[in-house]
Amino acid sequence: MRFDQLFLDDIRNRVSLTDVVGRRVTWDRRKSQPGKGDYWACCPFHSEKSPSFHVDERRNRYKCFGCGESGDHFKFLMETEGLSFPEAVEELAGVAGIAMPAPDPQAAKRAAKRNSLTDVCEMAARYFRHVFQSADGRAAQEYVQRRGLSAETLNEFQFGFAPPGRDNLKKALMAKDVTEAELIEVGLLIKPEDRRPSYDRFRNRLMIPIHDDRGRAVAFGGRTMDPDGQPKYLNSPETPVFHKGTMLFNAHRARQPAYESGLAIVVEGYMDAIALWQVGIKATVASLGTAFTEDQIMRLWKFADEPVVCFDGDVAGISAAHRAVDRILPVLTSGKSFQFAFLPDGQDPDDVINAGGTAAMYGEIEKALPLSEVVWRRESEQARIDTPERKAALEKAVEDLVGTIKDERVQKRYRMDLRLKLSNLFYEESRRNRGKGGGGRDEGWRGNKKQGADDEWASRARVEAPDTPSYGVERSFCTMCLMYPELFDRHFERISQLTYSNELHSMFMTALVRIATDLAEGAVTQIYNKLDERFYQILQEAIVSASSESDGSKASTLRRWDALTNRLQVLKEDPPEDFVEMLFLNYADMLELRMLEQELEHETRAMEQDLTEESWGRFQALTQDLARRREDCLHDEQELAERAAKMRSSKGSVLA
Repeated sequence: MRFDQLFLDDIRNRVSLTDVVGRRVTWDRRKSQPGKGDYWACCPFHSEKSPSFHVDERRNRYKCFGCGESGDHFKFLMETEGLSFPEAVEELAGVAGIAMPAPDPQAAKRAAKRNSLTDVCEMAARYFRHVFQSADGRAAQEYVQRRGLSAETLNEFQFGFAPPGRDNLKKALMAKDVTEAELIEVGLLIKPEDRRPSYDRFRNRLMIPIHDDRGRAVAFGGRTMDPDGQPKYLNSPETPVFHKGTMLFNAHRARQPAYESGLAIVVEGYMDAIALWQVGIKATVASLGTAFTEDQIMRLWKFADEPVVCFDGDVAGISAAHRAVDRILPVLTSGKSFQFAFLPDGQDPDDVINAGGTAAMYGEIEKALPLSEVVWRRESEQARIDTPERKAALEKAVEDLVGTIKDERVQKRYRMDLRLKLSNLFYEESRRNRGKGGGGRDEGWRGNKKQGADDEWASRARVEAPDTPSYGVERSFCTMCLMYPELFDRHFERISQLTYSNELHSMFMTALVRIATDLAEGAVTQIYNKLDERFYQILQEAIVSASSESDGSKASTLRRWDALTNRLQVLKEDPPEDFVEMLFLNYADMLELRMLEQELEHETRAMEQDLTEESWGRFQALTQDLARRREDCLHDEQELAERAAKMRSSKGSVLA
């Protein structure tokens, strides 16, 4: 049977190609970059020792550079499991939870109908464009000139004008054999219920076509040219070819630039998207005036792993962002999230560009906050926590939000991160109250970040840095466990067995392990004041940096932890996930080396007292193991250093 292209695209969007291919291959950890949707393995279609089989998660394509095999989800199943195309579609539809379309002899007619309706929209776009370029479009021409839109931009986005009058478009298109019913069906005409004649939906409006993924006009957005006209912006209604909840304005232009740059930007309106496109920020889409839907979220993750939602910094923009947060949380998955950039109050992207150009806009994007930080600020900044009941209420609100995350692994990481922040918040509250003799509450701490207290904590962390073996490695490792909870979770068993030369680090990691295990189900309000006060010394080092609003730090967590990135400058180069994990494990290796060295020293002292064949065997085994581990550790350090040098060199060439 013949399948609708939208149906096949829906399956591809819902089922990860890496999951399909992962049944047959083992991914190469060193070469793959999951954060970029870039996976490598040895080819399942021919024998090879080094991986040349590549899966591009964002494009939903695989290709072997050895034998040349390539395709998508369906072809992979056909080639590896001997299925026919309909059988492959049926199997993946089951995985995606999508019902197979019933055999329908009218399907071809409906497809032809959709194409016909798209043709009607294309004809309307040409009509609006013609009017815009004529004397009748003078007001619209003057408006776009005031907005600073170039001829290239006007042509690329096919700006048009719907003239005043009840039925100009209707007459023009019906004269070309378009029926009234078709014009009504695509939302270009409105048919009153009282049987009055139909009339043009768009009148006296600057017209901007909305295109589908193939670049075909399927709907329109119109801005009124009447200063008192309402609504200011008017979009086409839902039609057989236009679904607001699944489409994004400018998606067909933004897809490739987003893929190439790894950055996708979401703005509130299509004029914002056009303004950014004109100044070279091509990977920009707009949400068509609707709240985020699950389909739109999934589509945006095809563009980039962490799209940046760029809203105005006023009350309306922040409210829109908070609504988006509630839609995003339930569908979060490993490696996929969002960032949020709030523009200065009262400004939109056009204002930022006019004031400071492209650099200013990128500067605002660089300040974007991770989704987790937006969640934390929303819940904590206005909360009162001066009584046990209010602390419990804040904790419940946070727990309820985390509970909406369906992905268990992501939910676990969010829960740990937010519990740590709650612990620190409650501890700071009680510490301030102790300092005041238990009275009052300093409301300025969250608003002004209590800089004096922050400086005090940072100073204590610096002053109390003792000269103990592996201090720098231990401190970096402690902070990385906070900074990368997914690595802490993935290597938890190994981490829980490590020991530390510095007592502060040992205490901190013991507390962190406890929070992740036996205290995981306990209320934060009951445990925060039972932890050693020194636990908060390292925790504060991280949280102070993360909450600073004046350091110009970027959204990526790699750039928010100043204390760590100042110690590990390579993290400022935005390294790939596999590099970060390799660095993390290298630190764990170095800590285990010190443990082996201590064990060998203990064995040597024991041999001096009582040399036996058994103790000699243990000594030899430990010596050999230590030598091998040192060699492996040195090899990894050299590889990390070489990769870091390449990243710095690559960044330098881009900036040049």
